[in-house]
Amino acid sequence: MQSDEKDGCERIEIVFYTLFGVFVNTDESLVKGLIKIPDFLDQGGMSPEMYPEIGTTIGAVVVGYNESNYREVYLSAKPTVLHKALVPFKIPALTS
Repeated sequence: MQSDEKDGCERIEIVFYTLFGVFVNTDESLVKGLIKIPDFLDQGGMSPEMYPEIGTTIGAVVVGYNESNYREVYLSAKPTVLHKALVPFKIPALTS
């Protein structure tokens, strides 16, 4: 993963599809990255046919890790999560 130190957003490459999400390359050879289906869109459904092409580089934010295997990280590519990483507000944005 190529990280931009300022915003926390990672540039990652899609490498493998599954029914539950996509696996991505990380800069660490021993660390696997996963974006689960619900972590692509803020609203609506996502199907495997909608996944970015293998080899595509996208932006994502690390949102967690597998507690039983610390070499697996979970990422989100949701627009609202990426926006929060790219735009550091002094106070939280208001939601309706």
